[in-house]
Amino acid sequence: MTDVAVPEKAVPEKAEPEKAVPTVARPPRPAKTQLRVGRLVKAHGLKGALKLELYTDDPEGRFTPGASFTLQVPESSPWHGKSLTVREFRWMNSHPVAFFDGVDDRSGAEELVRAILWIDQDDDDIVPEDDAWYDHQLVGLDVVRDDQVVGRVIRVEHFPAQDLLIVRLPGDREVLVPFVKAIVPEVDVPAGRILVTPPAGLFEDLPADDGDDADADADAAASADEGDPEEA
Repeated sequence: MTDVAVPEKAVPEKAEPEKAVPTVARPPRPAKTQLRVGRLVKAHGLKGALKLELYTDDPEGRFTPGASFTLQVPESSPWHGKSLTVREFRWMNSHPVAFFDGVDDRSGAEELVRAILWIDQDDDDIVPEDDAWYDHQLVGLDVVRDDQVVGRVIRVEHFPAQDLLIVRLPGDREVLVPFVKAIVPEVDVPAGRILVTPPAGLFEDLPADDGDDADADADAAASADEGDPEEA
């Protein structure tokens, strides 16, 4: 962003009362959103290369030499709190492969396996996609089931197999909802809600089956009868 320069005033020969310098209005800095663009899935070769699982439609644009990523790794990882910079990106046998600064051999690459790569992007540059939402769009949405609000999304967890919505229910109980079409058929960000059709037992404890209880009672009664001595 270009700062607006305020011209300096010439110093007068005689001292004059100080004048208030008007404040120069500047547009606010664009808000930034963290975008998940990939995951490192496997060391490749002996020179530090890593195979990628891509979460972007523009890998060549995201993984240009010099591009830097925030890492999501366990706290025990030697890479925790560090960033990762692309040295080279290429396709090998139709698989995306990247080399990164500071990762020069296979053992170094293996330390990064399963790391998730994030970038910061201005909100103004984000192009909406059908059936795709960023974490900040989902967090805070009401969770609606059968026309009743049953909870609220408090965060999103990303895993290799699928993403999970963490939903807080009344009483501060949290449930993990798989973010798949079969369970979350509709996301309405403008309306501030998502619709869910969860399987039985996801949001509540399943009641005991009355039929099973009756069978158990019958079995117990039969056993008691078998144990009673016959009358003369």
